[in-house]
Amino acid sequence: MSHPDQTLYQTQWLSLHRRGRWDYVCRPHAEACVGVLAVTDEREIVLVEQFRIPVGRRVIEVPAGLYGDEPEHAGESPAECAARELFEETGFRAASVEPLIASPTSAGMTSEWTHLFHATGLTREGDGGGVGGEDIRTHLVPLDGLRGWLAAQEADGAGVDFKIHAALWLAGLG
Repeated sequence: MSHPDQTLYQTQWLSLHRRGRWDYVCRPHAEACVGVLAVTDEREIVLVEQFRIPVGRRVIEVPAGLYGDEPEHAGESPAECAARELFEETGFRAASVEPLIASPTSAGMTSEWTHLFHATGLTREGDGGGVGGEDIRTHLVPLDGLRGWLAAQEADGAGVDFKIHAALWLAGLG
């Protein structure tokens, strides 16, 4: 038997819904999110670091962002969104942005889907750092030393987002 969704609570950024006996979260103004595995010609992975309030710590991630949440980017494809987020967060432009996978972000908690892309042919054209008050730090890490570098970040208290490992595996680099 199908149950209509009931909105339990909503803010500008998130809404809590109930379907039957299941509660889940949606983003009212975003269709999905994107993540970008960006690798330089020198075989360095481009990662970002920012403080994430929900987990209360710095998190090391692939460059990422919401898709479909900004009216000025209406009509943009997920790949175009990924390329834009890569530039905004890291200052890198990519000659190629190819899809790796589209998958539920956390299927038991949210309706959101994540689209992962592989960006190559990178050229640094800006400083990055994000937009609108974001405080994003960019890291260039040699792929050969990535495991050790990530372990050192974790030992220093940072979280490491699993999408790094998933994207590397999907691109055949992990």
